[in-house]
Amino acid sequence: MPNVTLLYDAAVQLGNLPRPIKARMVEWIVRLADWPEVSGAKPLWGNLAGHYRLRTGDYRMQFRIERGQVLVEQLGHRDGFYDEGGA
Repeated sequence: MPNVTLLYDAAVQLGNLPRPIKARMVEWIVRLADWPEVSGAKPLWGNLAGHYRLRTGDYRMQFRIERGQVLVEQLGHRDGFYDEGGA
């Protein structure tokens, strides 16, 4: 069971989400401890190859796996989510 780490930017973004979305994101963070048995995770490609995303409606969570750890990198609305610099 891997450790799940919320990086600083993702923690700030989590705090700024609407309450119902924040609750869903927290559930996902808990579910990521069961990696790789996490349903709905999609691998990203191009410049983001090696990263994954989960989505709920218009919101996304981006994470990567590094040395057996799940690192949550960013959370936010889909508008501009994959642009350089994040959400």
